[in-house]
Parts: sequence; structure tokens; C-alpha cells
Amino acid sequence: MTAQINADPAELAKFSDLAHRWWDPDGEFRPLHQINPLRMAWIDGIAGLPGKRVLDVGCGGGVLSDGMARLGADVLGIDLASKALRVAQLHALEAGTTGVRYQEISVEDLAREEPEGFDVVTCMEMLEHVPDPSSVVRACAALVKPGGHVFFSTLNRNPKAFLFAILGAEYVLGLLPRGTHEYARFIRPSELAAHCRAAGLDLQHTRGMEYNPLTRRYWLSGDTSVNYLFGTRKV
Repeated sequence: MTAQINADPAELAKFSDLAHRWWDPDGEFRPLHQINPLRMAWIDGIAGLPGKRVLDVGCGGGVLSDGMARLGADVLGIDLASKALRVAQLHALEAGTTGVRYQEISVEDLAREEPEGFDVVTCMEMLEHVPDPSSVVRACAALVKPGGHVFFSTLNRNPKAFLFAILGAEYVLGLLPRGTHEYARFIRPSELAAHCRAAGLDLQHTRGMEYNPLTRRYWLSGDTSVNYLFGTRKV
């Protein structure tokens, strides 16, 4: 019997349709390019990426995977959106990025194939797009070595997050395509923390990410009311 894949076909189709724009810094994924240096520096500051074997879960077109490889990590990016993965592979070839490869596989299936196979696991802007985020957290925990780091980023679920991340970002400012996010799938920090504890991950670092529409600048802060990041370590 084939295990049910923890993915929403509509979500995969949504990002596949935009795959050709993934590496356009002025296109639909502009915010991703703008926040990538921030989140990458934060991850590197905690885990020390050079020389580490890194898994990027839900890698999409490879923006984070490519960046971590350029810092000296040995990176595997996985996703279930075929078109996005092809874009990631093509970009790595065109840019001459070494130390990165991509595979179309679910994180749960990879966890069965390569348990404790990675020093660092990242899962950024992905949990709010899957039917069962707790399953992803468990799989990420299974894939990292004892003492290794697992990083998550997602969106809080509260009225402010609805106002800023959906109404503001998608409908008013046009930072993201309309329909990118579904409010009911946002995850409160307390919920994600519970998933981490249940999976044997110790939450050690929490940061928020903020945006000023006037200066068009992103920065990390202590405000986790909208976008937030978790840094965990396997017990």
C-alpha cells in the first residue's frame, strides 16, 4: 500500500505555475530574495554551515539551498513541485553552484531512507502549506543527527498576521500573489513548539521577521506576532 503524501495538490500546482519566475528578484518571489540573506545569516550564526551536510525541506526553486551551498555547506534540497525543482537544478548549472543537489521526494519518505543523515535541516515557509505540519516536524527531527540543528519559519495565526500577511502583503502591497496563503493553516508559536517537543527537538532560538513598506526593508526582531523563525536542536 502506498503511503499518503503529506502535500496539498493545489499548493503544489500554485508554486509550480510560478516556477519560471522563482529567480526573478523583481517578480512574485521578490520577498524571498530579500529575506534570504537575513535568514541564512541567522542559520549560519547558530549552526555554522561551512562543511555541514544540510537538508532544505520544501526548497522550491532553491533560493535558500543555493545560498547555503555558496557558504560551503553540502546541501540537498527536496520538494514535491517538479517544475520548481527543475528551475533549481537549472539555476545551479547556470550559476555554477557546487555542493547542491535536488531531489523530488517527501520529507517523510526521505526520513525513512536517511535517518539521522544530516547535520542541519531547514524547513522555511513550508509548514503553512501542508495538511499535517506535525508530520513534517517529526520527519525533520528524524533526519537530523543527535545534537544537530533544525530550523523552521512560518506564520503566526492571529488577527494581526491576517491583516499583515494576507490583506497587506497580498492585496494592498502586492508583495505576494493573491491566494499565496490560507489563514486557517497559519501556526501559532505555541503549536509549533509543542510539535517540536513531541519530536524530541529542543527550542533554543526564536526570532520574528518584520517589514517596513515605506523603506521596503526586512529585519529580524523579537516580535513573533506575524512571521517567525525557530531554531531547535535534537536532544
